[in-house]
Order: sequence, then C-alpha cells, then structure tokens
Amino acid sequence: MSTLSLDEAATRYPEEVVTTAVTRLVDVPGVSGKVAVITIDNGLDHTRPSTFGVRGLLSLSAAYDEAAAASPAAIVVTGKPLIFAVGADLNAVSGDQRAEADLIGEIGHAAFRKFTDSTIPTFAFVNGAVMGGGLELALSCHYRTLASNAAAVALPELFLGLFPGWGGTQLLPNLIGANDAVTVIFENALNQNKMLKPAQAADLGIVDVVFDSADYLEQSFAWLAKVLAGEITPPRKEIDRGEGWDAAVARATAIVHGKTKGASPGALKALELLELARENDLDRGYDAETRFMTEVLMTDTLRSSLYAFGLVQKRAKKPAGAPDKSLARPITKVGVVGAGLMASQMALLFARRLHVPVVLTDIDQSRVDKGVGYVHGEVDKLLGKKRVSPDEANRLKALVTGSLDKASFADADFVIEAVFEDLAVKQQVFAEVEEHVSPTAILATNTSSLSITDMASKLAHPERVVGFHFFNPVAIMPLVEIVRAEQTDDATLATAFNVGKQLKKSCVLVKDAPSFVVNRLLTRFMGEVVKSIDEGTPFEVADKATESLGLPMSPLILLQLVGSAVALHVSETMHDAFPDRFSVSPNMAKFVAAGKTAVWQWDAQGNQTVDPEVAALWEFGDNPLTADQVKARALEGMAEEIRLMLDEGVVAEAKDIDLCMILGAGWPFWLGGITPYLDREGISEKVTGKRFLEAGVASLPA
Repeated sequence: MSTLSLDEAATRYPEEVVTTAVTRLVDVPGVSGKVAVITIDNGLDHTRPSTFGVRGLLSLSAAYDEAAAASPAAIVVTGKPLIFAVGADLNAVSGDQRAEADLIGEIGHAAFRKFTDSTIPTFAFVNGAVMGGGLELALSCHYRTLASNAAAVALPELFLGLFPGWGGTQLLPNLIGANDAVTVIFENALNQNKMLKPAQAADLGIVDVVFDSADYLEQSFAWLAKVLAGEITPPRKEIDRGEGWDAAVARATAIVHGKTKGASPGALKALELLELARENDLDRGYDAETRFMTEVLMTDTLRSSLYAFGLVQKRAKKPAGAPDKSLARPITKVGVVGAGLMASQMALLFARRLHVPVVLTDIDQSRVDKGVGYVHGEVDKLLGKKRVSPDEANRLKALVTGSLDKASFADADFVIEAVFEDLAVKQQVFAEVEEHVSPTAILATNTSSLSITDMASKLAHPERVVGFHFFNPVAIMPLVEIVRAEQTDDATLATAFNVGKQLKKSCVLVKDAPSFVVNRLLTRFMGEVVKSIDEGTPFEVADKATESLGLPMSPLILLQLVGSAVALHVSETMHDAFPDRFSVSPNMAKFVAAGKTAVWQWDAQGNQTVDPEVAALWEFGDNPLTADQVKARALEGMAEEIRLMLDEGVVAEAKDIDLCMILGAGWPFWLGGITPYLDREGISEKVTGKRFLEAGVASLPA
C-alpha cells in the first residue's frame, strides 16, 4: 500500500470532499468487551452522499487501525443518517492519471481488505443508500445488516463505463454465486442502472438480514451479539465454480455484447474479472482490478462517462433557462385528453407521483373504459409485485376516472392532450378544453413534432400553453422536453418544470422548433439510413452500420418501436420545415400504406430475416453504400443538424442536446454526449468547421 500520509494527501487533494471515519468504543448488551464502531460521514446532509477519495480512504484505514488496536469483540462500520456510502470520488484523481489511478485503486483495496482479513469479526451496518464503493466496503466485511428504508442498493459502475474496482468483481460472485452476481454487476447496471430494494438484496444473499429502520441500529447490535455468541450463523451459499460459473460468464457476455456491442472497455474488463473471480484468489483478483481500472481510467470512454454522469446528476437537476420555481402554481387535479396507451401511461404516472385526481376523456365510452381499465390493470400488477400496498392500490384506482364530458376538467389545474398528431385536431381539443377550465389552468401538449405556438394561436389564453413531451415508455424514460411557445409565460413554464420534478423526470427547456431535440436528431439519423437503403444499400448492411456505437437498438428496430406511421408523419413534418435536409422516402410511404410495421421478422430459432413482403414492395436504387459510408452519412447528418439547432437557439448549450440524447434516446454513457463524441471523431470540425465543446470532454485531466 502507498505510504502517503493523511497530511500529504490533504496537500495533494485539497478539493476532495472528505468522508471522515471516526472510531468509538461502545458497550453492547450480551457482548463481552467493547465493540468498535466506525462511522463514515462527509459532514453534509443526506442529499450529498458520502463518497471515497484518497483522503477518505486513508481516514477509513486509520480508523480501522485504531479500532483493531483496542482489541474489541467486533468492529462495525456504518454511515451517516440515511446514507452508508455511494462510491468513489473520481474528482479526486488529478495530476498524472496513471499514477493517480493506481494510487486510488491500491489505497481502496488496502483499506477495504483490512475488514476482510481481520481476525476480529467485522460487521457492516448498512443504514441507508449504498452503491459502488460503498457496497464494496460492506461486502469486504464478514457480516452485513441493511435498513429497510435504504433508498438504493447497487453496483452501477458498468452503467458509467467502469466496473466495480475495489473488490466487487471478486467478492460478490464468491458470496452469492456467479449467476446472481451477473444480475447485479451486469444486467441491472446495463438496464438503465436498475437498483435493488432491501428485500431483494437479502434474497440474493448480499446482506444477511434486513431490519426495520425505526430501531435499525438497536436490532443490528442485538443481532451482532447473537452472531458472536454462536446463536446465529448466517448461511453462506455453496458456490458452483464449474458449469454454473460457465453459464454465468456466457450470460454476462451476452448481456455486454447485447447492450454495448463491445463499445464499453469497462464492461469487457468486467467479463475478464468475473472469470478470474472463479479462482477466489483476492491477491490476483485485486491486482487485476487495479491494473484494469487504470487502463479504463486512461480511456476517452471514461472521460465520456464522467461527462455524461455530470450532466445527469447536476445539469438535469438545475435546468438551464427554467423560471424561478416560486412562480409555479399548485396542481390539485389533472385532465388527460385521449385514452390511448400513451395517455393511459401518463394518467398512471400523474396519479402515482402527484397523488391528485386524474380524469381521462376520449371520443367514445369504450375508449375511455379501455384507458381507465389499463391504469387499473397496471395498478394490480404493481400490487402483485408488492410495489404498492393494498390501500395504496385502492387509492390509485379511485384517483383515475374517465368521462366523455370535458366539463369534468372544470376544476383541473393541468390538462395534457395526447391525441392524434394532427395540428387541426389538437387545436380543436384545446379550444374545447378552454371553454371549461379556469384562465390559469395549464394546457400542455405531448406532441412530438408540431408547433406549440400554432396549437395555441386560436386560444383566448395562449400564454398558458406549453409543450410537455414524454418519451415511451412513459414510466421508464427519464426525459421530458418542456417546450416554450412564443406566448408561453413564466408561470406556466415554472409550473411545467415543477410538475416534471414531481413526476421524477429530468426536464430540458426547448424552443418551439420542429420536433424539438430528440425526435429532430433521430429523424435526421434514421432518414440518412433509410435514404441509403433507398439508394441500394441492403437492409442488413444499413441496419448494422452503426452497431459499433453501442446504441440501445439499430435504426430499423428503432423504427419498429417508434411505429412506422409515426416515423413517417414526423419525417413529413420535418420535410415541410426543412426540405433541403429532410426527405420523405417513397418506400416508407408505401411501407406504411401497406400496413407494415417492421422490416425484420424472426423465426422460432430467433433468426432474423427481411420480411419478404417488405423486400417486394421496396424499390432499390443502384448506388449501394458500405457500412462505413452509411455510418459516416448518419453521423455527419446529425453533426450538421446539431450545429443548426444551436444556431437557432433550440437549447441553451450543446450540453442540453447531450442531456436530451442520453435521457431521451438512450445514447450510451460510455460514449458521453453526442457532441463530445462527434468532437473526438473529428466529425464536428469536418462538417461544421469547429468543435461543439471548447475543450471536449475532460472530466479527468488530459
């Protein structure tokens, strides 16, 4: 381990928010001798979780030494209220990258391993949220309890382009088995950073027991006493290091290649470390974690991940251009015009997050009944999964009702429409709603491409109309594009942002421009791919051309998800606005007219082929492109569009376009935002003559 002292570290890392570890000796009923309790705390409230930089790790190491020197009956490590710890403070890495990366890896392993190698029993009392390095510290202890109100349990590193680097890749599979470890390290992290609930963590064997938060520490100490007395022996799984491990590695490999297409070095290193963990040799495993982490920290991928993480964690929480939140009006009732799938998803979300009555309307009773039925059915699913209590399920069902009469919106403060994407239809809907609601009620539209200004132009109060664009599926996708029309006032805008925050969405302010941000870029992207196919490029070549980016899905699969009719309509809207850059494919028009929704079809064995009917109706040109040419055309098209969007003031900065693409289109974290990626690849300068970001992505020093 490095001989760096705490004083030297303070000089070297003056900006680190230090998580200090303090040791105290306590008496515990039923335990002969003292118990040493190490509390880790960064001195801030629960909104600033404790993290580990070099100084924090050295403090933890010193606290352990102080505890062990007292020869206690046990050593406990716990966190500040509501927080255990959430991982590494990578902002502490400065100076020469390789040396710094090696240092933080070595110090972290050495500090945590003291708890593993201790001859004195070590306990982690995980009293709140625990992620990343915090969970690795808990895994390094001999025993673990968990508070029932812990907000999150996870190893999110692969989501960020990294991997668990302080023992997680070695300890977890040897505690709970390789297959379950794959679920936590690979599957959950690469599935939009899915978190575990306390009960799930216990079921997997990550923690030994979950105690109610009201008297969590008392119960944990009582449990510790029984463990020391031999009255309780927490079970440990028998680990299958043969075929079971082989199957787990195969599953992890399939997840990594399916989700990242091999574009994330951190995920690929995690596969190697999973295989190495089979040996259960911590010396070799920890050495490999440090070496591999240093390699990953030196990559553009890591810089990109940290840039993307910073956008999501900081910029998304303070949206650029949002009015003073004090202007926001309270929402006591919500109206939803339309009762289709998108509208029904919105109704459920409003009821769950705002806890106010929600009324759905549509053109006939059967549609209304279907929409309300969908919401009630989804509530029943939540109840079955124990994500809501029976009382809460009943309350949610009671909150969501339907009506054919828009007079039911008379006391609504927020009415959102989700009807057919046609300007005249939406204008009519808002005109009908305005007859019934108060002058200050917000009229929001979920349009994906139409002009909000035009939509509001015939209303008595156009200032209260705002774009509130969700992405599908509504409950999962974290972005809402909030669109300010020409007459939208600050109170309306502030209310929209406040509602978005209550819905637990990240909101980005967007100018009222055709298709806003995400759909405009995706339409340009898919348009270039479809144009390549029209010119003669085989479906297979065009669809796989961007595979190396590691995007969530290929262009033609995305087309299928969005819906061919919707995609065609948006392309027509964009062609009307910008005919020189957006074309309408005659083949796509025939595709939609024929009722086709997908280019691909799959047989029982999962083999993918082109639908023969699609192949027959498509007219190909005689100028096929290579995969590299298709990829270049698509990326260059997006670079051009981004520059024009910035020039038009569609968003405040390039960072907002990056945020929209990450949260609304699943642009991978390990690529960072789209603009730094285009900068790194030289596409920005080639197409527009300059970079989008002055210094590119430099979250870590170059």
